[in-house]
Amino acid sequence: MNSYKILLDHGSGGRLTHNLIKDLLLKKLNNPILRPLSDSAIINYKEKIAFSTDSFVVNPLFFPGADIGKLAVCGTLNDLTVAGAQPEYLSLAFIVEEGLEYNILEKIVNSITETSRSFGVCVVTGDFKVVEKGACDKLFINTSGIGRIISKNRLSVEDIKPGDKIILTGNIAEHGLAVLAKRKGLDLGFDIKSDCAALNDLLIPILKKTDCIKFMRDPTRGGVATTLNEIAIAAGVGISILEEQIPIAPKVKAASELLGIDPLYLANEGKAILVVAEKGAGRVLGLLKKHPLGRYARIIGSVVKAPKMQVVLNTVLGSQRILDMLTSEPLPRIC
Repeated sequence: MNSYKILLDHGSGGRLTHNLIKDLLLKKLNNPILRPLSDSAIINYKEKIAFSTDSFVVNPLFFPGADIGKLAVCGTLNDLTVAGAQPEYLSLAFIVEEGLEYNILEKIVNSITETSRSFGVCVVTGDFKVVEKGACDKLFINTSGIGRIISKNRLSVEDIKPGDKIILTGNIAEHGLAVLAKRKGLDLGFDIKSDCAALNDLLIPILKKTDCIKFMRDPTRGGVATTLNEIAIAAGVGISILEEQIPIAPKVKAASELLGIDPLYLANEGKAILVVAEKGAGRVLGLLKKHPLGRYARIIGSVVKAPKMQVVLNTVLGSQRILDMLTSEPLPRIC
């Protein structure tokens, strides 16, 4: 394994750039569309497609359960999936700080390769830049993705109405706590790992089998509470959720209480919120539970008429409280 460090000349566009791309990126990610190393990938499409882009600046680069490479792939795949698209192609752009060790970059590229191939997507174009030491923090990644729309019906907040059910596909807050513990060097004793995962294998088959899913969103930054607020505001409805139905692992709940953090506002990277027509909610829940990523899925609440554009939490004590949108991120650079 190479042990040298990335130099500014690796981003110059010259021989070092060429060698790095050929010996690392093309070697790992090789496919017929990427192989010509053109400035643009040529892809044939006749159907409606979804296109998404995202940047990843997570600190630290490696954390329990994942790393910035896996996160970059899964994050973009999930943005396509919740739009009702089957992910197919990715672009990959690196901004690397001078002095980053080559073996760290190689480890992240290996993670990107393994993750993308395991979910049937190809990296078909990209970019590589090096900046002076101190101009960025080790490594930033941008990924863009293209997917083919396969949903039987459009997924739009405009179709959400009172009576629809809110489904959460699994346990919350694991990513946020895993990154927090690693960044701060906290030994909480709970062995909490990020939930970072691509959701296309979970959700795409359900979209093909049913037509009752009205909208989907992955609750990343700001957590479940902020995402629910975004949905309520965009749809002009209220949302009522039941605290006792929110799936959360006991160790995550204990760690959140210990740190004084509300898990409803912590980031997730392998979960989705589904708004489903009442008549089909039971079937969708059953299909989710058949997949390992959906085994803890639950119906956590309903869309209601009032109070409009607000989210109300019905607590286990029988009281109610308004869940506001997150004002400021409790843990920046979470993804």
